[in-house]
Amino acid sequence: MELNAKVYVAGGQTLIGAAILRRLERAGYVNIVGKADEEPPPSDPAQVEAFFARTNPAYVFLVSGDSGGIAANQKYPAQLMLDNLLTECIVIDNAHRYGVKKLLYLASSCVYPRNCPQPMSEGWLLTGPLEPTNEAYALAKLAGIKLCQAYNHQHGTKFISAIPANAFGPGDDFSPEDSHVIAALIRRMHEAKNGSWEAVDVWGTGSPQRDFIFVDDLADACLFIMEQYCEKQQPVNVGGGGVYSIKELAELIKRVVGYRGELRFDRTKPDGMPLKVLDSSVLNGMGWKSSTPFGTALRATYDWFLQAGQTARPANVP
Repeated sequence: MELNAKVYVAGGQTLIGAAILRRLERAGYVNIVGKADEEPPPSDPAQVEAFFARTNPAYVFLVSGDSGGIAANQKYPAQLMLDNLLTECIVIDNAHRYGVKKLLYLASSCVYPRNCPQPMSEGWLLTGPLEPTNEAYALAKLAGIKLCQAYNHQHGTKFISAIPANAFGPGDDFSPEDSHVIAALIRRMHEAKNGSWEAVDVWGTGSPQRDFIFVDDLADACLFIMEQYCEKQQPVNVGGGGVYSIKELAELIKRVVGYRGELRFDRTKPDGMPLKVLDSSVLNGMGWKSSTPFGTALRATYDWFLQAGQTARPANVP
């Protein structure tokens, strides 16, 4: 990308979008459009079209769309599916109609089948049923991948897709209703420490394993992919390089937060996919790897929470 080219991050106020904006600014991109209040609601067709007509961006990072953990996916499947479908359709179509040179769409690792061989490589998409706890959201993210491929096939666009591991970091959503596992555990253990709780409940058995990626590393990967990856009919995985069970994760967060109580695993709650690890050999072979140690990333996330992330409603005391 040319440093003076117009770049638009659709979803610039999300965890990942904000990190991409920081990374672009550090790299010297001086013509970023749609920041802060200038960004249109990505699911509003009239406002998005007016924005593209006015700004005419050359490059687009599409990272917007509602998301959440298992609880949110079970409670709001229609909302999550509809918002993501609308966002993808509206932004991708306008990117085509207004001549965007290249678009990077971020999907989610939940697009892979529940019983996918591990680690999950890009060729295993659509080879089996999805994990039921987030099926609606996963179908919407799959649709985004396929919509990019359809535009490439029909219109010759350069719309590429990436599938990231579970992202976390400064700017995450720590609310009890919508947070993902790392943010949820950080908040709960922080409140447990301050409230001298004897125990903290963790959903599920603790046995599922996950691939996590620090959001600043993901932002760096997104810039690398936008500049280097050109495969229009195949998405690329972006893994964090480390695999942790939920129990191991909870113990690590317990140490970072300084909570001294007991961890209780609630087996009445769903585990989600038993194993979800990305095969990132394609991206690694191109020369990119995640660089932030996991413990350092957890500490940075907790430090941000202490400074700015405690404004969400508190969790229920056990």
